[in-house]
Amino acid sequence: MSTSNETKRLVYTRQEMFDFNKKTLEKRGISIEAIGEITFTQQSRYMQNVSRELCIESVEKILSLRDVFHHVQLAAEIDRLAEEKLLKGPIQDIIYEDLGLFGIDETMGLDVAGLYGTIGMTNFGDIDVNKHGIVKKLNDAGKEAGICHTFMDDIVGAIAAAASTRVAQVLSESDALEDFGGRRMTLFDLNNR
Repeated sequence: MSTSNETKRLVYTRQEMFDFNKKTLEKRGISIEAIGEITFTQQSRYMQNVSRELCIESVEKILSLRDVFHHVQLAAEIDRLAEEKLLKGPIQDIIYEDLGLFGIDETMGLDVAGLYGTIGMTNFGDIDVNKHGIVKKLNDAGKEAGICHTFMDDIVGAIAAAASTRVAQVLSESDALEDFGGRRMTLFDLNNR
């Protein structure tokens, strides 16, 4: 029980948010490497020089963002509450059974993927429909008694989608720098071309 002298901590550093997210995902059986593998699979279809290291780095960056921290923590908690049958009324069964007409989980996923614009959301759509890697495992496990991944499979897919978009941006920036002889491009360079 907290006393009036205790202050509740509501804001965390990026490192703390990353650490909380990593721990929360691990409790749900999800590794950063598994998310990075989805990112690699998706982005390597379009770009030749994608490395798994860049994909994992991108997942880690996404997991340190404040909005993503809130989404991961909320998704994990909703799924846990549904597993423990602690939600009330019809929403308990709707979430626990992962009703196809329930779209709030996808809306949360789109919100995370949307941090990287329309391409992030498009990448999320691909992952959500095709159920790559750990997303498929979470989705399939969610059909077993006592397990609910209604929100987590979408959040994980969205993290992979956002990371995939980040990978494309990093590699495109690298290509752009090479086009300009390794020097930084400015608006003035564009006007002279």
